[in-house]
Amino acid sequence: MRNARKSRSLGRRAFVLIEVMLGVAIFSAGVLALGRCASNCVAAESERQETERARLALENRMAEVEAGEIPIDRDRSDDLGDAFPGMTLKQSRRQVSAKNEKGVEINGIYEVDLEVDWTTENEPQSREISFYVLRSR
Repeated sequence: MRNARKSRSLGRRAFVLIEVMLGVAIFSAGVLALGRCASNCVAAESERQETERARLALENRMAEVEAGEIPIDRDRSDDLGDAFPGMTLKQSRRQVSAKNEKGVEINGIYEVDLEVDWTTENEPQSREISFYVLRSR
């Protein structure tokens, strides 16, 4: 009788041990999945910040071109330096032929293309914007 009780007691302990090990394994899988989600969130936030910096660089250059501070007479490529480290801005333009309602040619309208390039985790990234500028002569 004593051996039967010992046997049942040992069986129960083994079953409890298996339950605990299974619980720890499930908990570990959950923690690993949560860690992966946190890693993805950090990567997404980093990409959002880089894109925001690129958008700000494009906005700044567009405002400078519209104000006449940056000439559009030639294509140019500028390293944005300390303000936007690692980013290069390319500027190009082409003259647009347009006519007014009387059919008269309008001179001095240009389409300006701005493109900012940078590298994130060894992958090239870029954003671009196009807009029109009137430069009367």
